[in-house]
Amino acid sequence: MEEITEGVADMSVYDAHKKNRIQVSNTKKPLFFYVNLAKRYMQQHEEVELSALGMAIATVVTVAEILKNNGLAIEKRILTSTVDMKDETRGRPIQKAKVEIILGKSEHFDELMAAAAEERELAPEEDQVGP
Repeated sequence: MEEITEGVADMSVYDAHKKNRIQVSNTKKPLFFYVNLAKRYMQQHEEVELSALGMAIATVVTVAEILKNNGLAIEKRILTSTVDMKDETRGRPIQKAKVEIILGKSEHFDELMAAAAEERELAPEEDQVGP
């Protein structure tokens, strides 16, 4: 317990509100919102941290697998834990599963992102949405 207290005391404000952390919900946004957001975060930072609780864990795993399978990311670390939360309906404490997946840029990240941007620019006009 002493080590945990020391670890929390050593945390800076930056650690508490990481700029490259995405907290995923399975109800608020579509899957590819998180995929695209993770790509943007990896363009700005060398890595991105995907985090989720409970039922949203499946969404986080799917986002990570899409990025890895497309050659954009490499898996650096996976952390699992449980978090004590208050049950809104019953007012008693419950435990929820939590997962954090840290992904780093792949070797070819910048090339793949540049190729995708170029492909969008060169798309035939009939594929463009509009009148």
